[in-house]
Amino acid sequence: MAKNKAITLLSIGHACVDVYQGAVAALVPYFVAERAYTYAAASGIVLAASLLSSVAQPLFGLATDRRAMPWLLPVSTLVGGLGIALSGLGDSYALTLLFAGIGGVGVAAYHPESARVARVASGGSHTAMGWFSLGGNLGFALAPVLVAVVVGAGGLGLTPLLVVPALVGSLLTLPVLRGLERLTSAAPEAGTTPVVPDDVASFVKLALAVVCRSVVFIGLSTFIAFYMRQRTGGGAAAGTAALVVLYLGGAVGTVLGGALAERWDRVTVVRRSYLLTVGAVAGLVFLPGSSALYVCIALTSAGLYVPFSLQVTLAQDYLPSRVGTASGITLGLTVSVGGLFSPLIGRLADATSLQTALMPLIAMPALSWLLFLTLTEPARPDAPRLMPGAGRATPAVRRRARHDRSERL
Repeated sequence: MAKNKAITLLSIGHACVDVYQGAVAALVPYFVAERAYTYAAASGIVLAASLLSSVAQPLFGLATDRRAMPWLLPVSTLVGGLGIALSGLGDSYALTLLFAGIGGVGVAAYHPESARVARVASGGSHTAMGWFSLGGNLGFALAPVLVAVVVGAGGLGLTPLLVVPALVGSLLTLPVLRGLERLTSAAPEAGTTPVVPDDVASFVKLALAVVCRSVVFIGLSTFIAFYMRQRTGGGAAAGTAALVVLYLGGAVGTVLGGALAERWDRVTVVRRSYLLTVGAVAGLVFLPGSSALYVCIALTSAGLYVPFSLQVTLAQDYLPSRVGTASGITLGLTVSVGGLFSPLIGRLADATSLQTALMPLIAMPALSWLLFLTLTEPARPDAPRLMPGAGRATPAVRRRARHDRSERL
């Protein structure tokens, strides 16, 4: 299968999966309205889905490092869709939590293996990986629209219709997987793949930088609508417009990041992006005028998303023998850790003001920039590895690599 066709199908499939990440939060108002759930009970549903999704991703990554599981793509897509589709049936809160959790597990199972498959299908192209990541961003952004069309028209009893994207997404992965099987059968033996040792120290620094990025994006996603309503006096329309700009800026940044990485190395692109984000967040906090604030939101979102797919492939290259684990931690666990800071921002806003509470966010991309100053572009094999364990460094090679790094230090 041609690379462009494979990436297009994977990108659409990615959108069909990530629509269920955004759908949980979009369903909350309907749970409150139809079942009289308290806000705490409704937020528990979101927490069940997001925590299971984020924490389980590294576990699935560990599993796929031991053995390739491309069949997880269609299966996990269906599981994620069924969980969310069934969450609106019945009146039992326990069952609602269960189905939301099942949806989260489906999303978690999809991402580590899909990142590996997309890397292989892309032939190592950063631009192609950017398009793959864009699919997930668009799916997340379109989730509220899908829920409004389906559930808004007929209530929670129509949530089974939400399974349609899962059916489409799972079918789209099948031709890609058939092409992957042919590519794998034609590939050379694992022992011929160039050996690249793991660089755990660089991976840890990268993961910390991703956490800082997550703090900014989740913090802004949670509070930007309230903030713009306060700063501009534009009411709900101003808040909605801010969210639209935030999501669209992320979509542009994701594609732009892949294109820029084809021209410069990934580490350089990510460094410059985070430096731009520092200024954009500072402008969002301090600049007057609604037009300037919307420009700063767009620049902040683009600056945060230019590194998105690049950080995933960097993580894979820093841990070449644990590609699934690297993908799971970068895509899942670090995001959930970043989300833990949102309640702290809320408490600070209650004690002071929302503008004051957003000021610490200026430091987060600055920390990411400082961490990337200590990183270098990792060594890469000539071709992406097709199977887990291929390219795993021997103990002797790892000892030589550690010795070389210590000599450089």
